[in-house]
Amino acid sequence: MTSTETTLNPQAPTPVSDASSLSGAARQRMLWSYSLGDAGTGMAATLLGFYLFVFYTGVAGLPAWMAGLVLMVIKVWDGINDPIVGFLSDHTKSRWGPRIPWIAFSAVPLGLSMAAMWWVPPGNDWQKFVVFVLIQLVAMGLYTCVNLPYSALACELTTDTPLRTRLNALRFTGSIIAGLSGLVLGALLVGGGAEGYLRMGLISGVLITVTSLICAWGLAPFARHCQRPSGHPEPIRKQLRRISRNGRFLRVLALYLLLWCALQLMQPVSLIFLTVVMRIPESWSTWILIPFQLSALAGLQLWSWVAYWHGRVHALRWGVGLWMVGCMAAMVLVPLNPEISPTGSAGNLLNLSLLVSTIILVGLGAATAYLIPWALLPDAIDADPDKPAGLYTAWMVITQKLGIGVAVFVLGNVLSFSGYKAAKGLLQPDSALLTIRLCMGIIPVVLIVVGLVVMRRWPERRRHRPALQP
Repeated sequence: MTSTETTLNPQAPTPVSDASSLSGAARQRMLWSYSLGDAGTGMAATLLGFYLFVFYTGVAGLPAWMAGLVLMVIKVWDGINDPIVGFLSDHTKSRWGPRIPWIAFSAVPLGLSMAAMWWVPPGNDWQKFVVFVLIQLVAMGLYTCVNLPYSALACELTTDTPLRTRLNALRFTGSIIAGLSGLVLGALLVGGGAEGYLRMGLISGVLITVTSLICAWGLAPFARHCQRPSGHPEPIRKQLRRISRNGRFLRVLALYLLLWCALQLMQPVSLIFLTVVMRIPESWSTWILIPFQLSALAGLQLWSWVAYWHGRVHALRWGVGLWMVGCMAAMVLVPLNPEISPTGSAGNLLNLSLLVSTIILVGLGAATAYLIPWALLPDAIDADPDKPAGLYTAWMVITQKLGIGVAVFVLGNVLSFSGYKAAKGLLQPDSALLTIRLCMGIIPVVLIVVGLVVMRRWPERRRHRPALQP
């Protein structure tokens, strides 16, 4: 029996196989199924990143500091549930392996809860705060139940470094395409106020459920026979000791935290930057974010190619270089004249073109934040003899989420302190305008530079360069 037949046949006796040996239809099924796994959750992450802060402040009417507090509370909860789900996933026993049941059984309730988070409850600010927190606790718990086991599969399906990078490139390709669809969906619906946001939530909830179920079905034959964790019970203290001794993991963790804090700091403030600082009409603002998603999609393919031929750290350096150029450009862009259309004069058209060019640069460079840390994670997992992919994935995600939660909480308070008012149409003070520019420019650059320092002298694996297979 061939290796492909062994993998596809559920009755095959071979307990473990490597996806790098697959070819033809089996390999294509695995790649395409894995690319869909982050589509639904990727759309959710994009909608949450760009719209949730604006939804809480501009639609639900929460003050900026309270909206930031909601986001920090749910990130702290994410920090609690990630290691729990990682541990339980590592120790799950089923005929389809430890990961697939989590994805399949969480898909429907995740879709429902993601839709519910765009509902505006009645009551005062604190009553709304409590309801938002409760909905988010459920939604983010289910999000972890789908996304964390799915993320761990990239390390377990194969031990081949180029194929792992390819899987992660496809993962984030699907995620960014879905995120682009989410931005279009938002541009079409959020102008309708609270009702439009709720419609957006319902449609995205259906897509999250469908793509997660298809991913689970497509990967099930391969997950049944792929590499698995040792399954030894391990208390939290021992987990922390294991992690603290894995120097490669600590470096990957730091890089991921720094790049994603930079990206997630820019996302919630980007719509505010466009409308308040650059004076783009609100009806234009969401559409102007679409070049970011398109350029990030192109960046994934570019940096995947660079990583394959020149190494992942080289791809990181070149990518974040473009990202930093875009951030610094955001500091000096000239606002449009709001009295006329963005294309109504030569000056406005020039400033609009420079703005879009800056967004494209940021998107191309920020694609490294999606791809490179996850492409480096398998190296860190392989450095551990037990290879508990769920555990390492959980601690990578928990640190990232806690960092983002703190960053968004700080953002909300800094905006409030700077004098920013969430109500539409208000003239913002110069201190608020400067703070928004700093969040789009210098602050992300500092985080990125620290990430580059962390990755100095990374022991890049020797690269074997067989012909790429589709």
